[in-house]
Amino acid sequence: MNIFWFIPTHGDSRYLGTSKGARQVDHAYMKQIAVAADNLGYTGVLIPTGRSCEDPWITAASLIDATKNLKFLVALRPGVTTPALAARMAATFDRLSNGRVLLNLVTGGDEQELKGDGVYEDHSIRYKTSAEYTKIWREILTRSHTGESFTFHGERLSVDDAKLLYPPVQKPYPPLWFGGSSDDAIELAAEQVDTYLTWGEPPAAVKEKIDNMRAKAAAKGRTLNYGIRLHVIVRETNEEAWKAADELIQYVDDATIAAAQKKFQSMDSVGQRRMAALHNGDRTKLEVSPNLWAGVGLVRGGAGTALVGDPETVASRIKEYADLGIDTFIFSGYPHLEESIRFAELVFPLLPLDVREKLASPTLTGPFGEIVANNYVPEAKDAIAKEPA
Repeated sequence: MNIFWFIPTHGDSRYLGTSKGARQVDHAYMKQIAVAADNLGYTGVLIPTGRSCEDPWITAASLIDATKNLKFLVALRPGVTTPALAARMAATFDRLSNGRVLLNLVTGGDEQELKGDGVYEDHSIRYKTSAEYTKIWREILTRSHTGESFTFHGERLSVDDAKLLYPPVQKPYPPLWFGGSSDDAIELAAEQVDTYLTWGEPPAAVKEKIDNMRAKAAAKGRTLNYGIRLHVIVRETNEEAWKAADELIQYVDDATIAAAQKKFQSMDSVGQRRMAALHNGDRTKLEVSPNLWAGVGLVRGGAGTALVGDPETVASRIKEYADLGIDTFIFSGYPHLEESIRFAELVFPLLPLDVREKLASPTLTGPFGEIVANNYVPEAKDAIAKEPA
C-alpha cells in the first residue's frame, strides 16, 4: 500500500468556499508540507495542474533538494506541451531527483480553460491527441536507454527522428498515471498507462470501474495498478471527525455552492459529472456511503469526497478500497500541513506493515516524546515510569 499526500498549489484554508481561515501558499509553505510528508513516510505527493494552480513542474523541481525519498506525481498536458519536450522534462527531473518523478496524464475537462491554453479540441479529439502524445512520449523515453530515435506520423501528432540523449533513471520510463471515467479514457488507460486513478466514489462504483478497467486491459494483454484520490477528515473520535466536517463548510453560502455547481455542469469531464451527481449541491445529502462525505465537492472541482471518522473507522474504509485492488491512496485535508501530520500519526499505525515501517524507522533512537517532569521517560500509552526506590 502506497500513501500519497497533496501539495495545495491552488490555495489552502481551514474552511472551504470562503476567505475566512485562508493562508498564503508560498514556497516556504509548500516546502513545509513536502518535508513533513517525506519525514512522516508518505510515498509521494500529488501536485495539481490547471489555470488555478502554480505550475506543477517548477513547484516539484523546487522541492527536490528539500526531500530525500518523496516522489512527485507531476502532470503531463497533451496540447499544452509537445511530447518530445515533455519526455526531456521527465528524464531531466528523474535524473536530478534520482528516480523520484511519476507522471500524471491530464487531458483536461474544462473547454473554457483549455481554450485559454490554446487547446481548441473537443473531448473526443483530445483523447485521440492524448493517445498519440502518450505513445510518442513513451517511445522516446524507452528508446533513450539504447540511443535509438523514433519517428511517428499520426492523425494528430508527428515526430521525425526524435531522440533523447539523457535517459531517465527509471526504466523504461517514469511510471505513467491517469484518471478518467469516459469510454475514451478507459480505452486510453487500458492501452498505455501503468496506474489507473479514480476519484473517491462509493466502493460499489469503484469496483465497477476497476472491473471494467481490468477487463479492457486484459483484452490488450496488459495489467494495471490502481489508485484512488480522496480527502480525509480523521479525529480521535467519530463525533469529533463529523464535527470537523461540518465546520469545514460552515462559512460557505448557498450562492457560492450554486455558482460552483453551475460551473461543474458546464465541463465535459465525465468524472466531474459523477462527482457532482453524488450530492447535486444538496447539503443534506453529503454522506454518500458509510463514512464517505461529499461536502468537499460542493465548491471544489476534481476529487470531492472525504473519508470521515476515527482512526479505526478510516483505516477500515481504506482497507475496503484496498480489497477492491487499490494499492495507492492519494489523500489531502484542510489545512494540508496539519492534516498530513494528524493522518500519519493516527492512521499509519493501523495500515499494512510497509507503511508502519516507514513511520517507525527514524534514524535517531529514543526517548521519544516530551520528558515528563524533567525526569521521566514517557512510555507507551502515556504510562509514566516509576521513580526507582
